[in-house]
Amino acid sequence: MKIIKFKKKINYKSKRKVIIKNLIISMFVGIHDFEKRKKQRVKFNIVITTDSKIEPNKKELSTILDYEKVIKNLILLVEKKHYDLLEELSESIFKMIFNNKLVKKVNLKLEKLDIIKNAESVGIEVSKIKDE
Repeated sequence: MKIIKFKKKINYKSKRKVIIKNLIISMFVGIHDFEKRKKQRVKFNIVITTDSKIEPNKKELSTILDYEKVIKNLILLVEKKHYDLLEELSESIFKMIFNNKLVKKVNLKLEKLDIIKNAESVGIEVSKIKDE
């Protein structure tokens, strides 16, 4: 009698993230008159969690999130208009990033670098998860 050993299939739980760290863009943001006349530096830190069920495939680039495209679209977004609040800007960024069907979650941190003398930065941090 021959004994057959079955190979146990291993299932993995995973997360795939695209990270944009310390991207600095000069832009118009703020409610004060002086902020409407002069651009200020804003630092962007973005962590985008994508659908881990979709395997990356270099022959099918729609299976990956292109960070260059995200950055290009972000720059276009901030050049379009003046944002009174970082919160308003964050909502526009979420809409832009969630347009990609691969995106499941976005962590966003926005910091004004030059607005308060005694602080390295001030800003907001917001996370959103796509409802399924």
